[in-house]
Formats: sequence, C-alpha cells, structure tokens
Amino acid sequence: MRSRSKSPFLLKASAVYVTTLLSCVFVFIIVCAADGFFMGGRGLFTSVWHPESKQFGILPVMAATAALSLSSLALGWLVSFGCVCYIHGFGGKRGGALLLSLLRVMTAIPTVVYGFASVFLLVPIVRNGFGGSGLSWLTATLILALLITPTMVLVMDGAVEQAMRESGLAAASLGFSRAEHLVFVVLPSCKEWLWGAALLGFGRAAGDTMIPTMLAGNAVQYPTSPLNAIRTLTAHIGLVLSSDVGGTAYYSLFAAGGVLLALSAGANLAFRAIKRSKKL
Repeated sequence: MRSRSKSPFLLKASAVYVTTLLSCVFVFIIVCAADGFFMGGRGLFTSVWHPESKQFGILPVMAATAALSLSSLALGWLVSFGCVCYIHGFGGKRGGALLLSLLRVMTAIPTVVYGFASVFLLVPIVRNGFGGSGLSWLTATLILALLITPTMVLVMDGAVEQAMRESGLAAASLGFSRAEHLVFVVLPSCKEWLWGAALLGFGRAAGDTMIPTMLAGNAVQYPTSPLNAIRTLTAHIGLVLSSDVGGTAYYSLFAAGGVLLALSAGANLAFRAIKRSKKL
C-alpha cells in the first residue's frame, strides 16, 4: 500500500525532473547558438573553411550532414521496409523470428564497434573497388544505414504486428494469405508509423558522431561525389571541441549545435503533423 501511495508522487517528480533537464539543455543550446551567431558573424555561413586566414564557414558541413543523413536514410529505410515485409508476410515464421532477434541484438552493439570494424573491412573494399582513400561519403552512408536499420525495423514491427493481430481474423475469413494480408490491409493502415520510423531514422543518422568521424574522411567540402571525404556537424563538434577553445572556430560549434537542434525539432514537428493529419 505504501509503494502505491508513493507512485504518483514519484512519477510526477520524475516528469518534472526530465522536463527541467531537457528544458535546460534546450535553453543552453539556443543561447549558445545565438551567442555563436553573434560572435562569429556572417563568416560562419560561408563556403570557405580556411583556419590560417580566420575563415570558418560551415555551409559545406551543413550540406554534408544533409547529404549523409538523407542518403543513409533512403538506403536504411528501404532495407528496413524489406525486413518487415519478410518478417510478417513473405518469409517463413522461423526465418522472420531469427531476423528480428538478430536486429534486436544489433541495437545493443556500440556504434564505435561498427566504425572500428568498417575501417579494416569496408574501407579497403571501397578504396580498391572505387578508388580514393576509402574514407568517404559512400562508406559512411553504408554503415550509417546499417546502424539505423534495426531502430526503424523495431518501430515498424511494433505497428505492423499490432495491426496484423487486430485484423487477423477478418483477413483469415476472407482467405487472405500472410503476404496478401500484409500488403492490402496492414501496410496501408500503418503509413503513419512507416513515416515515423523514417523520421526517427533521420534524426538518428543526423545525430550520430562516431560513424562520420571515423569513416567520412573529415574534409570540409561539399559532397559532390560519393567518393568525396566530408565532415558532418556532429563530427565537426567533436573534432573542434577536442582541439580548439576560443576563437571563431569555437563559435562555429554553437552554430552547429543550433542547426542540429533545429533538425531534431523539425523532425519531431513533422511527425506530430503526420499524426494530426492521420487523426483528421
């Protein structure tokens, strides 16, 4: 009885704590980003990164972040969608259960393990097969797509499994196979969650630091070719923070943090808009 009486208070205290903590983080990022914009001036939003001449433009870094996030999302979402279709309609039940278990195990693997293994396995393949150093937009895209796939699959799987359970009896009475049930009934009713998985994957890809830092090459330039070395906003923050304190280059960190916060907020607002349109 005592634990039950304390549960509401503990839940309220936890909610207040989490809300306060997140609010402090958001306010800190917004204030620091505004300070970075003010101190760095317009020089931050140029295409030239040349520290010797005090030029620290982050537009190429922003473009690289968008390119890497979208390319890895496109590849990862297609793979995730295929996995869900295999698990719930086109594959055997044992094979689907094994694939789902494997994907759940993948979510527990640290990101640095993906990057470390890729340096010795994937980078030489890209270097020998396509040329260049192997540390490129293409290499980072392949591994980042692999990294975000389990998360998107689990989001899709939860919605698809529930929809199949709710409509299973009606589909069976109509004589639908598992594949027909999935294609004609379940997937159309789960569009909201398919889009939600894509937005979650985009936020995961845009916010990852280790994969771009270890595999993308960290060259401040526009991503004009899949074999180009690029630097993302997250990698930029990690690299500059570890080597420079003060100056315009340091102010670019706050600008990068503000852009990342805007991306995250935009993805969440888009997901809410999709849910609202679904209800209407």
